[in-house]
Amino acid sequence: MIYGANGYTGHLVVAQAMAAGLSPILAGRNPAAIHALGSLHGLECRVFDTQKPAQAAEALRDVAVVANCAGPFSATSAAMIQACMSSKTHYVDITGEISVFEGAFVRDHQAREAGVVLCPGVGFDVIPTDCIAACLHQTMPDADRLALGFQTASGLSPGTAKTTIEGLGLGGKIRRAGVITDVPLGYKRRQIDFGRGTRSAVTIPWGDVSSAYHSTAIGNIEVYIPAPPAVATTMGLLNPMRKVLGLGAVQNALKNLAGACIKGPSEDQRINQRTWLWGEVRNSAGELKTAHLETANGYEVTIHGVLHAVQYLLQYQGDGGYFTPSKLLGERVIEQLPGSGKIIIA
Repeated sequence: MIYGANGYTGHLVVAQAMAAGLSPILAGRNPAAIHALGSLHGLECRVFDTQKPAQAAEALRDVAVVANCAGPFSATSAAMIQACMSSKTHYVDITGEISVFEGAFVRDHQAREAGVVLCPGVGFDVIPTDCIAACLHQTMPDADRLALGFQTASGLSPGTAKTTIEGLGLGGKIRRAGVITDVPLGYKRRQIDFGRGTRSAVTIPWGDVSSAYHSTAIGNIEVYIPAPPAVATTMGLLNPMRKVLGLGAVQNALKNLAGACIKGPSEDQRINQRTWLWGEVRNSAGELKTAHLETANGYEVTIHGVLHAVQYLLQYQGDGGYFTPSKLLGERVIEQLPGSGKIIIA
């Protein structure tokens, strides 16, 4: 099942699933949009709200794997995971939200008992960076510091834009001494070569602050994106406004605006705008290892990543529980996705 099939990324996943010979059940909350898409492709449709547990569990009763593409995932993941526990359905999504990873992790024991796999983040968020983290940890098992980052012009879908808006009220996040720690927006700056020359970069509250810890057990984690000094300064200036930006009325207004104005990148943009990723580990002796990786556009990585995970789980015979992408699919799974190069460590 593809839940949120009528969204920007959901549409793309449906088309690629059919190209791969799959016949997914299309699902979501919007009856008109879901049934229109189902009629277009000749696929079964189910309309339900994840916030109605009995309804959701019934809709999943004969579903082996659900791919949740309905963001922001803070609004859909917990309820969908609960329904999956009842229906014994494996769960994947394409989140980059720290709270969603942590919410799935705390269900690990319950998922093990139910024999259900929970693996959030099987898209661009966070397959490439999770693989880099796992490979760097293999190279330096005693590393106690991990930094990750990426440079991309992928653009935003409406769902990603809404998630970004939620983040304005939550502030920055890093992992320090094993604990996810609140920090100001634009907390730390440094110079990084992501693969296209050295750029000014700034920390962001990316999903790896959670997932990379569960993949590597490294206790200090930061994630960076390129940002000119003026942008980093502006991020810092937003910190006094976080309480206002987090108000429900302000959030709803900004999300409605995003939904109306943002349509997502075009096919041409997805084909031509590639992504460069970087990672770095250090140990207490000061030794350093660096990794680089070039992939397709983030949305292309997401489309192929979620379907790779679905096809893997359709044949899965292992234990249930919480998994990061590298733990479930292998630390170099990113290299199997179309348009991706090799992880190079130096």
